[in-house]
Amino acid sequence: MKRVILHSDMNNFYASVECLYDPSLRGRPVAVAGDPEARHSIVLAKNYEAKACGVATGNPLWLAKQKCPEIIFVPPHYDRYLKFSRLAQEIYSEYTDQVEPFGLDECWLDVSATTEIFGSGTKVADSIRKRIKFELGITASVGVSYNKIFAKLGSDMQKPDATTVITPDSFQAKVWPLPVGDLLYVGRATEKKLAKYFINTIGDLANTSPEFLHRLLGKNGIVLWQFANGLDTSPVSKYGSRPLIKSIGNSTTAPRDLVSENDIKITLYALCESVSARLREQNFICRTVQITVRDKYLISYERQGKLDYPNRTAASIFELALALYRQNPPNAPVRSLGVRACDLAHQEYEQLSFLPEVQEIQKKEQLDRAVDSVRTRFGHFSIQRGIMLTDTQLSRLDPKNDHTIHPESFFR
Repeated sequence: MKRVILHSDMNNFYASVECLYDPSLRGRPVAVAGDPEARHSIVLAKNYEAKACGVATGNPLWLAKQKCPEIIFVPPHYDRYLKFSRLAQEIYSEYTDQVEPFGLDECWLDVSATTEIFGSGTKVADSIRKRIKFELGITASVGVSYNKIFAKLGSDMQKPDATTVITPDSFQAKVWPLPVGDLLYVGRATEKKLAKYFINTIGDLANTSPEFLHRLLGKNGIVLWQFANGLDTSPVSKYGSRPLIKSIGNSTTAPRDLVSENDIKITLYALCESVSARLREQNFICRTVQITVRDKYLISYERQGKLDYPNRTAASIFELALALYRQNPPNAPVRSLGVRACDLAHQEYEQLSFLPEVQEIQKKEQLDRAVDSVRTRFGHFSIQRGIMLTDTQLSRLDPKNDHTIHPESFFR
């Protein structure tokens, strides 16, 4: 069966949703940005009007303002983005059960088996664009191809609200002239390595010896060569399937430099409670805890250690995280901290134990679940540890809006 793969990318997703909720923002340069007081002062997303002025994702707010004096900064509302992401996926699922999210605003669809019902890939793409525009009030660009890599390239080639088709007969003319950095999984470091050997376009990559690329980039060099030559055969996952999660973590940039151990404890507690709660949500326990520390001079390091007994209690994760920090404290005040639970194992139910150490862990687990229940009913800050009240500025981290869950990625 001939494969028909679509990649749908909702245009300027965060900014488009914000403009939908506040019509006065339409037609004006808008950027979704972090809280400057919390030092999350970068552009998270921007609309086309801001982009036309040179504003880019990741710009500090002062630079964005310098480029575009009329720019309007709005805070992110992740609950809205999740809602619209789910609504879009419901639309996609009406055309196929093979729907694979790639972030909140992007999805691959395999419609190979349903073209006899809904028409060609191009017709399905156009139908999806029209429905997203009419039902959700935002626009999307859709790439149509015979593999996932070229479908994503297609969705990036024409914006906004466009369908781009890349076929086996046309990919060399359409894809090969593009910068090599446009190819999925070619990051900045890889792009710089390739540029040293005058590999600047996807066509250059496709026509380079795979043996040379293997020597230069390892096994990833072979994979990228296959991608450039249209040889990607990776499948699109089923709708609702869960990715293999390798770690669950949370990190934050503090609203001020952390100078005392009490500052560190408050921040670590907030992070560890968040990680612990998400482990319970996903029915995981962890064997390893990893911390990331970055000082005011942006010098960072990571440390990790093993728990005595695999578990997911906030107290156990915190105690090990603090011990790891104490083993090698930085010489300068700390700017940001991160905590990650690794070596995960699935545990939905647990057996009673006669070991005193395990019984103690199970008591802490019951306490954590009680705290979860209170926070679910009355809000995250309805119940806090006493130490958190000693500095309300540091303890205001909302873990629901500042977290990272790390699925198994392509190059891991």
